[in-house]
Amino acid sequence: MKKKKGTRFVTPLFIAFAAAMLLMAAISVFWNGLIFISELIIALGAFAVVAASFVNLKKYVSAVIAGGMNAIGENDERTINNIPVAAVIIGENNEILVSNKLFKEIVCKNEEPVNDNISFYLSNQNPDSLYDDNGVDTLINDHWYIAFGVKNGPGSVIYFIDNHTYKSNSDEYVNTRPVIAIISFDNSEELEREHEDGKAAQIVVTVEKIIVKWVVSANGFYKKISGDRYLAVMEERCLKQFIEEKFKILEEIRAIKINDRINATISIGIGHGGSTYRENELWARKALEMALGRGGDQAAVKKAESYHFFGGVSKGIEKRDKVRTRVIAATLTNHVTNSSNVLIMGHRFSDLDSVGAAIGMWSAVVKGLHRNAYIVINKQQTLAKPLVASFDKAGFESIFKSESEALDIMDEHTLLIIVDTHSPNFLESKAVYENCKRVVVIDHHRMMVNHIDNALVFYHEPYASSASEMTAELVQYLGSESISRLESEALLAGIMLDTKNFVLRTGVRTFEAAAYLRSKGADTVEVKRMFSNSIDTYKVKYKLVSEAEIFNYCAIAFADEDIPDIRIASAQAADELLGIENVKASFVMYKTGKTINISARSLGDMNVQVIMEALGGGGHQSMAACQMEDVSMAEARERLVSIINDLDINKKPNVQASAN
Repeated sequence: MKKKKGTRFVTPLFIAFAAAMLLMAAISVFWNGLIFISELIIALGAFAVVAASFVNLKKYVSAVIAGGMNAIGENDERTINNIPVAAVIIGENNEILVSNKLFKEIVCKNEEPVNDNISFYLSNQNPDSLYDDNGVDTLINDHWYIAFGVKNGPGSVIYFIDNHTYKSNSDEYVNTRPVIAIISFDNSEELEREHEDGKAAQIVVTVEKIIVKWVVSANGFYKKISGDRYLAVMEERCLKQFIEEKFKILEEIRAIKINDRINATISIGIGHGGSTYRENELWARKALEMALGRGGDQAAVKKAESYHFFGGVSKGIEKRDKVRTRVIAATLTNHVTNSSNVLIMGHRFSDLDSVGAAIGMWSAVVKGLHRNAYIVINKQQTLAKPLVASFDKAGFESIFKSESEALDIMDEHTLLIIVDTHSPNFLESKAVYENCKRVVVIDHHRMMVNHIDNALVFYHEPYASSASEMTAELVQYLGSESISRLESEALLAGIMLDTKNFVLRTGVRTFEAAAYLRSKGADTVEVKRMFSNSIDTYKVKYKLVSEAEIFNYCAIAFADEDIPDIRIASAQAADELLGIENVKASFVMYKTGKTINISARSLGDMNVQVIMEALGGGGHQSMAACQMEDVSMAEARERLVSIINDLDINKKPNVQASAN
């Protein structure tokens, strides 16, 4: 290893330089007297500098050693050799001036350490940390030491305590801590539906063989705990390896074909770092719920309050069973009938899906369950102004309440229904949420770590196309005449927005919901009018599209100035950019005040949710967004490009996201 030398020592180079100057002066005496005198003066000056340096060095070394010896509590420099541990005295620039025999023999393997920089022996750690209470752990020649220092004036004494045995045992203890993994076969229902018993059993055996092989490679043990769930216990050291490999087992399972449309997938929930097996098992269950809530086909690793996610590249598989919807509707009916009034609220900068779902729930509560209900909305910031205006025009202006009005009509029996979001950070009014004791959540976005966890009912379907689709299913069980043509059009507009006119994330239930709304009188022409833009918004949208750049199969556009209706224009521009050849994802960046916003879209080839999560946002696999505070547009773009660079675009990306 190359040592880092100190900077205060006079090396032979300076002496050689002065001698060379003197020799040149001696030679020039026979050539030119003036040059001789000049070179002689320079040579003598060089010798004077060298002499002064030696004097200063001697004083400096003496002061450092004196300070170091005072720190030891002795005055004799030889005392350092009597210290029973390896020790050195260093100067102000962290250069070693004195070392004892133990340091030279044990730490340096009999090499001379004097004039080395102390950082050479600190595993690249900051020398200032030597003076912390706990010192620093450092690995020297494959041997562990604790190094700590005592400073006294210009000199410091650094002690190196051999703790190799303790460190090795400590590392082994950590590496052998138990890790609990719960594995779910995501496609078990589809497998039973698509194949006869013999073929289904064959696929199950193939999946189980891969899981067993994975667990055996970790020297763990495995047990099937239900028809589609498995329990595994392994050591911490193996988890580190799986994280480095980004859980290759997900790709191995994904290679198994269930039919021409669907690949087999599993979800893994892992709990580790807990004080007991029970705590790790609880964390594993929560991690699995999080993985399934984000669409499955991924591993979620939980330790204390932090999550790390791996995988999640497959499109969610639609669940056709409506039993849960009926159960949720029955439970919701009980909570509504036991409430004094109901408030319904979506996310900030509410869109057609958020407002449409809120209107659908309002209609079901008022007309089907006969309770007073109101929608909490900021009319100045909503992106669904045409929809709100149509209800105002129809005489329903009183159903919309501002934050202050909602707070005035709340009491302890008020029920708050939150639609189209499950994060407390994205709510239209956080104050309304915090002041309401009874909460229901209805959402389709993939699960976020920071989600509402105090809900009476948490109706979360990441396989649904939109919150409006979920609401359209619910209202069918909350009263047969609970919605009219106007509310049906609001719900249909929400579905059309989030599916991009039935192109993305559409399943059988999406079209069933649309058919139900059409039967209730929804006019598709009227719905289409809600998507109309002003000419200015249209120009901004196509300006963003025309100035976009293609980078690594991603289209990136940005507006570096405040523009009216930029939120609408940017979302539509992101959709338009997906129509460009070889573009797998689009990102439109724009400013609102001091905030940088990013609208992200994909057709499913890239998971933009995890890309946005890495920047503090979230959303769906094909539609996500984020907001970045206190950064410039250039800095935000650089961070986005850095994340895109880490993706292997030619494969299904396996992006890691983490959250605390």
